[in-house]
Amino acid sequence: MARAIVVICMLAAAVGATVVYQTAARQRAYEMLIARGDAALRDDQTFAAIEAYSGAIGRRSDSMLAYLRRAETYQRRGERGDLDLAARDFKTAATLDPGSTRPQEELGDVLYQQHRYDRAADAFERCAQIDDRSVRVTLKLALARYQNGALDQAMASAIQALRLDDKNSGAYYVLGLCLREKSRPGEAVTALEKAAALAPGSIPVREELADLYGALDRRADELNQLQLLAGLDRTNVERQIAVGLAHARAHRYELAALTLGNALERAPNDPAIYGALGRIWLDAARSRDDRDALLKARDALQHAAAKADASSEILTLYGRMLLDDNDLVQAERILQTAATRQPVAPDALLQYADAAERRNHLAAARDALIKYGALARGDADLAARATRIAALSLQLKEPEVAITWLQRAQTANPKDARIAAALAEAQDRARLRQ
Repeated sequence: MARAIVVICMLAAAVGATVVYQTAARQRAYEMLIARGDAALRDDQTFAAIEAYSGAIGRRSDSMLAYLRRAETYQRRGERGDLDLAARDFKTAATLDPGSTRPQEELGDVLYQQHRYDRAADAFERCAQIDDRSVRVTLKLALARYQNGALDQAMASAIQALRLDDKNSGAYYVLGLCLREKSRPGEAVTALEKAAALAPGSIPVREELADLYGALDRRADELNQLQLLAGLDRTNVERQIAVGLAHARAHRYELAALTLGNALERAPNDPAIYGALGRIWLDAARSRDDRDALLKARDALQHAAAKADASSEILTLYGRMLLDDNDLVQAERILQTAATRQPVAPDALLQYADAAERRNHLAAARDALIKYGALARGDADLAARATRIAALSLQLKEPEVAITWLQRAQTANPKDARIAAALAEAQDRARLRQ
C-alpha cells in the first residue's frame, strides 16, 4: 500500500512538472510571437505582424495585449474589412480587461473612422466612465455625438472637457460647431474665436470661422481668415482662389485678379485658377458694364474650358460669358456640353435654357428647365420656372402641357394673378383644339 502511494506521488510530481514545463514553454512562445509581431509592425510588415499576433492568441486566448496589438495592426491596414476585424478584436480586448481604457478608446476610434458615430460615442462614453478625468476621451465623445447629430449631448461633453481644461481649443471648436448648428451664430463665433486664439495654426478652426463670418456678411473678417489660411497652407492653390474670390465679393476686382495671378505663378495652367479668374472678370464686366473685363473673362475661361476634363461648372461659366458677349451659337454648344458633363452643375441647365430659347430652340429650352427641377435642391423659384415652361409649351402649341405646369405654379404661388390669367388663357387654347 505504501509502495503504491509512493508511485502515485511520483506520477503526480511528474505530471505537475510537465504541466509547469508546458506552461512555461507556451509563455515563452507567446512572448516570442508578441516580439515578432512588434518587430514586423516596426518594419510596416502588417501581414507578418497579424500572423504573429494570431499565433500569440493561439498560445494565450486570454491575452488582452495580443488582441489589442492585432486590432491596431488591422486598423493600420485601413481597408474596410480590416476595420471590421479591428473593431472585433478591440471589443474582445475590452472584454478581457474591462478596467483598461485603451481598448475602449481605440474601439471608439475605429468606429469613428467607419462613420459609426453612435457606436463610437458609446465606446468613448464607456471609456469616460472608467477615467472621467481624460480630456482627450471627453473631447472624442463630444465629436462623436456632434457627428451623430446629438447636439445637446455634444455640447455637454465639450463643456465638460473645458471644465477639465479651460485652455483646450478642441473643446471650443466642437462647442462652436454645435452652436452654429443650433442657429446661435453669435455664440458660435465667440467659441471659435477662443479656439483660434488658443490654436492659431488650426486650419479646421479658421475654416469654420471664415465660413461663419461669410454667412454673417462680415466680409473683412472673412477675408482675414482666408488670408491666414492661405499662409498656413501655402501649397494649396485653393486657398489663394478663396482669397481672390473674397476680394471679388467686395468688388475689389483688380486685387482679386492680382491674387490669382500670384497663384498662377505657383501653379501655371491650373484650370481652377483660370476658372476663378474668369468668374471674377465676368462679375466685373456685369457690375461695371465693362467690355475690357468681359474680354479678360473670355480669355481666362476659354483657357479653362479647353481642358478635356473641364467641369460642368467651368463650362457653364464660359457659356454665361459667351451669352453676355452675344456669341449665341457657341454659347449654346458649350452650355449643351455643360448640361451633360457629370456631375452636372444645376445652373448649366438654366443657362442652356436661356441660350436655346434665344436661338428659338424651344423644345430644348423647355427640356432643360424640366431637368433642372429634378436636379436642383430646394427649387425656390418653382413658380417662375413652371410659368416659363408653360409659356414655352404654348409657343410649341401644347396648351395641355402648359396647363399642367401653370397648375404647379399656382400651387406654389396661389395669390399671383398673372399665373391665374395665364392658366385661363391656356385652358381657352386647349378648348379651341378640341
